[in-house]
Amino acid sequence: MKKEVIADLAWGVGIVVLALAASLARKLGYIDTDTVNRLVMGAIGLMVAWFGNRMPKRFVPNVLARRVHRVGGWSMALSGLVYAGLWAFAPFDVAVMGGSGAILAGLAVTIAYCLSLRARSKAL
Repeated sequence: MKKEVIADLAWGVGIVVLALAASLARKLGYIDTDTVNRLVMGAIGLMVAWFGNRMPKRFVPNVLARRVHRVGGWSMALSGLVYAGLWAFAPFDVAVMGGSGAILAGLAVTIAYCLSLRARSKAL
């Protein structure tokens, strides 16, 4: 548990440091505003993918919870990678809309799977 909290804090601190360093680089004229946005938003997408990758690896005693973690992990990891990729390569409007859509789709898949498992368990 302690390792997880440290890793979570490291991601948060890392993104803040990246944002501050990118802002400084922009003020010094090394990069433009779009590059700052793309760096920070891409890092957030990678963080979502990393958390999604960790989800299935968490130990839970319940079989249904393990299934949810597996499906949720895959959907969030993939949506985080799509989000990061769009922020790295797509035009700004496409990155905003497509990236948000990717994250929402990952959440929707996870929620829909949870609801379907719940409905199936009540039917039994």
